[in-house]
Amino acid sequence: MSKMTDRIYIWGFIGLLFTMSLLFFLLPIQAFSDVENRTLQKAPKLTWDNLWSKTFSDESESYVTDHFPFRNQWVWTKSMLEQLRLQQENNGIYKGKDGYLFEKLSAPAYAEIKEYAAAVQLYAQNHPNANMTFMLAPTSIGLYPERLPWLAEAYPQDEVNRFIGEQVQGSMTFMDGFDFLRSAASSGKPIYYKTDHHWTTYGAYLAYAAYAKEMGWTPAAESDFAVETMTDSFLGSYHTRSQFSGVRPDSIEAYKDKNGIQTEMYIADTDQTVNSMYDPRYLAKKDKYSYFLGGVHALMTLHSKLPANQVELDKMLVIKDSYAHSFLPFLTQHVQDIHVIDIRYYNGSISDYMAENGIEDVLMLFNTTTFIGERNLLKLKY
Repeated sequence: MSKMTDRIYIWGFIGLLFTMSLLFFLLPIQAFSDVENRTLQKAPKLTWDNLWSKTFSDESESYVTDHFPFRNQWVWTKSMLEQLRLQQENNGIYKGKDGYLFEKLSAPAYAEIKEYAAAVQLYAQNHPNANMTFMLAPTSIGLYPERLPWLAEAYPQDEVNRFIGEQVQGSMTFMDGFDFLRSAASSGKPIYYKTDHHWTTYGAYLAYAAYAKEMGWTPAAESDFAVETMTDSFLGSYHTRSQFSGVRPDSIEAYKDKNGIQTEMYIADTDQTVNSMYDPRYLAKKDKYSYFLGGVHALMTLHSKLPANQVELDKMLVIKDSYAHSFLPFLTQHVQDIHVIDIRYYNGSISDYMAENGIEDVLMLFNTTTFIGERNLLKLKY
């Protein structure tokens, strides 16, 4: 009887492996996950360079993980089991106090951070006449450590920001987000979404006000905007990854200019021009944060019809991650033409682009988590 049971287990296991392998190759390959709101790993390219640098093995592992059959259902099942065990962490996300979810932060690889910071420095040194500012925004775990669950481990993010600032400060103006966000953390107004990795529109406004002052401009007051709640059913990336139950959705607000300044957005990726910085179609989708700017674009420009006495700069370049999406509408209050590059997807030479467009003012805006793990920052060297 025991031999028969052993055979059932063995053949059952082999059958499961065979079935999952078959499904892996038969099911259609997705390029983007609507549930996780991210681009999935593409099939790795087998080259000698990739084999030697271990890039092929790393990308192969990511590819299998991203395209594993029924991956979303497995993540949900694991989350339910973890919650039954009264665990406060799942898939790298903590379930904190006051409804906040946080991405787990471990000690970063400082050697890699130095490499990325060196690329930023070299970029600045290659443009000695340019006015460059680097803004580094903390994420919610850095600003609200007191809301972490009991005994949760979190590396101090302010130390990471301080280290990055020390690396780049000599070649440009460095703005540490802790300096202008901490004072508002206890105001009662949410600076970060509870279920997502982005700052709220209010958090973006605080960043804009700090940048405007750094540039010598007078920032628009909050009262200059009509604040509209666009949705109150936003469950963001942290909820998607963790699948914790009983989480209340966030609200997304838009600060609309009361003076009715018109901004035209040109998306180079699709050679498309639209007359708004907002895309309401996304409010009915999972990725509601893409309401701002219509999501991620490698290259775009914002042209605003400003009164002559309101123009602080004719043009500037913003090199950014998605934290800039809710920040950029505020910047249109001062700058006529804003060129925007997402370094994760833009593959041209940024230096050439600056020269071709006569750009001398640059803002680099990243959140800490993106900066410490984004190898595309090395593109700044070229």
